[in-house]
Amino acid sequence: MKNPLVVNALELLRRPGSLKDVTCEVEPDVVELHDERLVPESTVDVDLVCSSLSNGIVIEGKISARFHGECRRCLAPVTGRIDTPVRELYQETITDPDAFPIENDQIDLRPLVRETVLLELPDAPLCSADCRGLCPVCGVDRNATACSCSTEARDPRWSALDALREQLPE
Repeated sequence: MKNPLVVNALELLRRPGSLKDVTCEVEPDVVELHDERLVPESTVDVDLVCSSLSNGIVIEGKISARFHGECRRCLAPVTGRIDTPVRELYQETITDPDAFPIENDQIDLRPLVRETVLLELPDAPLCSADCRGLCPVCGVDRNATACSCSTEARDPRWSALDALREQLPE
């Protein structure tokens, strides 16, 4: 079976201005993604357009994947989706320092998809931007229950600076 993420560059380079759509859903194994943050049994959605130029091929579009994890503040389960725009240049003869090489008249998009997903997956997701987290004293989830614990604990190493601050005039 032909890999949808390998594009025949020779055909595009012969006709500058031509376009080729690459739209597919691929299993994470196809692009060697073995990351526990990805939702099991889900696919990576690839929606790209290859545009032929006189000196190369521009790949642009969007790569999407579903992820899951724990909120970094309250440890609640979190799920979400990354939708990442991409734009890369591929050239036979590299003239742009940011360009990637076209090898054997083909563009292999698997590394692009893999790297994009790995860079965009959140390391420490939040359940919401205003998550209040867990109380550092009693451990209650402050999103669900209010607690009366004092969180004004000061690090004793700062006590010398606190004493100096009290001596300064306002």
